[in-house]
Amino acid sequence: MPGTVGRVPTPAGPVPGPRASGDTLVDPRPWAGTVLGPPESWDAAVRAAVEIVLASPAPMALHLGEDLLLLYNDAYAELIGDKHPQAVGRPAAEVFAEVWRSPGVGDVVEHTYHTGEPFLDRAVSLPLRRDIGEFDQALYIRACSAVRDSRGRIAGVLSVVAETDPATRQLQGLSDFAAALSGTLTLDDVARVALRYAITSFDADRVSLAVDDAGSGGWRMVRRVRGELVDEADERLPPLWRRGAADWPAPAVASARSGRATFIEDGQPLRDIAVDRHDQKVRALAAVPLRASVVRGGLTVGYRTAHTWSAPERALLAASAELIGQATERARRFETQHGTAQLLQRSMLPENLPVLPRLRVAARYEPGVDGNAAGGDFYDAFVLPTGELGVVLGDVAGHDVQAAARMGQVRAALRALALNDPRPDQVLAGLDRLVASLGAEAGTHELFVTVVFGVIDVDRQQLTLASAGHPGPLLRRCTPSGRPSAEYLDVAPGAPLGIGYRPRTRTVAFRPGDTLLLFSDGVVERRRQGLAQGLARLAEAVATAHSGDPRALCATATAAVPGATEDDVALLAVEYALRPSRSARMEVPAEPTAPSRVRHWMTAQLTRWEVAESVIGAAVLCTSELTTNALLHAGTAARVEIDLSPERLLVSVADSGSRGTVTRTHTDTLSSRGRGLGLIEELSDAWGTDPTVRGSTVWFEILLPPR
Repeated sequence: MPGTVGRVPTPAGPVPGPRASGDTLVDPRPWAGTVLGPPESWDAAVRAAVEIVLASPAPMALHLGEDLLLLYNDAYAELIGDKHPQAVGRPAAEVFAEVWRSPGVGDVVEHTYHTGEPFLDRAVSLPLRRDIGEFDQALYIRACSAVRDSRGRIAGVLSVVAETDPATRQLQGLSDFAAALSGTLTLDDVARVALRYAITSFDADRVSLAVDDAGSGGWRMVRRVRGELVDEADERLPPLWRRGAADWPAPAVASARSGRATFIEDGQPLRDIAVDRHDQKVRALAAVPLRASVVRGGLTVGYRTAHTWSAPERALLAASAELIGQATERARRFETQHGTAQLLQRSMLPENLPVLPRLRVAARYEPGVDGNAAGGDFYDAFVLPTGELGVVLGDVAGHDVQAAARMGQVRAALRALALNDPRPDQVLAGLDRLVASLGAEAGTHELFVTVVFGVIDVDRQQLTLASAGHPGPLLRRCTPSGRPSAEYLDVAPGAPLGIGYRPRTRTVAFRPGDTLLLFSDGVVERRRQGLAQGLARLAEAVATAHSGDPRALCATATAAVPGATEDDVALLAVEYALRPSRSARMEVPAEPTAPSRVRHWMTAQLTRWEVAESVIGAAVLCTSELTTNALLHAGTAARVEIDLSPERLLVSVADSGSRGTVTRTHTDTLSSRGRGLGLIEELSDAWGTDPTVRGSTVWFEILLPPR
């Protein structure tokens, strides 16, 4: 029961006999109306038992009479929380009505009362406290014995309840900890779960986890301090790892190198490596190795006061470190496989898309399933010898290395065919023969490939398309004086490649202000949801988007249909700009002064372009935060690009590291924990993150006020 009480006030009425303390729970008023009568009429032996209970520092309760009326001391009052003081003098079955009839609760007391047989349970879970930690469960030792009056008759039951040793309770939480670790995939996930468990289960002031930095010869370490601000959004962001050399003297690293545990009961164990007051105040510290066969690492648990490390605590630390070590090895293998699959997938996609005066191009790819396998979705955009722009998006069935390899063959062949003869129907006809040949070579008729290919002619303001079993593209039309609209182009899909494609084309107008969106079926297909519903949601989201900017439109389309998808997601968007845009870029070195240099460069550039001061201030602040985050998390040089059109300002910051998925956060979180992303959400009209062949790109868009 929640709550904790202090001392119990002295009752108004006296109780005969000696007093064990100045406070008592016995009040003559509630007892007079019971079958026991007023306390002064009680049997001397019962009164003696009452005095023992009230004087005891251990939690004790008396269940008196046939109704098992409750009388207890201060320690027991703390256990039952907000049920005190109303519980005094009431039947136990009423006080604990929600659990009394549960096995092992009320039946034990009643059995002792009726038979006189004593009872002892060394580990019972009682619903007495609910403020135990996340991985903790309250266990108690409970003893029941009969209380007899002066003539030997059973007058009640004495119940003694004692909380088990904290280390014993902590051991009970290991199964919950193991279950939490089983759901982790990356080292970041393992670190979050391990630190949360250690700070809670050991009731520690400071905990840390260190692992070897694979490939560099050094180490990286992450810590958590009691009371630091960690909200739900912070929990999803990557932990902030500190990196150190191979000879880093941190206790967690020293334990990992030696393979031995160390226990300091009182001293200054972090004096030589302290980075702030939290480290300086630690006096007691335990450091244990992870005991993993491939990954080296260590776990530390520290207190600000002197602490004696008991044998159960040491055993618990060793068991926890072993679980963390196993999870760390699984995470290291997953990250290696994941990185290989992602690199294979992305290396087969174009690293850079064309930059043209009137056409803006952007693409987005997200792996489906568990993100640990290469897929067959692909996109491409390239300038043809005629000066036209060729755009393509396709899907090779499968989620394995073979599917990715076939995807690479199809994409390369399509570009080669288009550079020779750009007519979409002829390109797909030639590609159909290639896919049929690949299927015959592999001895399978299940090589399923769909693709849509188009040619954009800016001078004629038209778009010519052909499709082989692929969903029809979506065209967002927007004129300076009209509201945006979105329509699916009626392109005959035909059969997938490899089974006899019949050439068909469709030519439509593609005017300034229009945006073409090619997408894979992973964008609109969801379980237990019709395809028509997904297509409708996508069209609505595209029509109501802030602008037709291709990067923003890809982000909007990705989130248009709610629910998770098990398929890959690929999109390619091309905007025919109303007027040419201006662009500039800056290479940012991985140096502490880089954010300041970016601010000065960007302010000067936007001022020369006569951008409104309010827009400059917001854009510079957001770009500075993004640059700082890129340097902090990726640790590599970055590239800042700005693109200014009459309608909007688009800014992107790309790194070549591995930051992972960026999570939206609240604006009041710590700067190092995602405050920059919160600022972007507040100050921009749209923003997103795109994975690239190496690293990731975070971008934002600010719509410009009309002049």
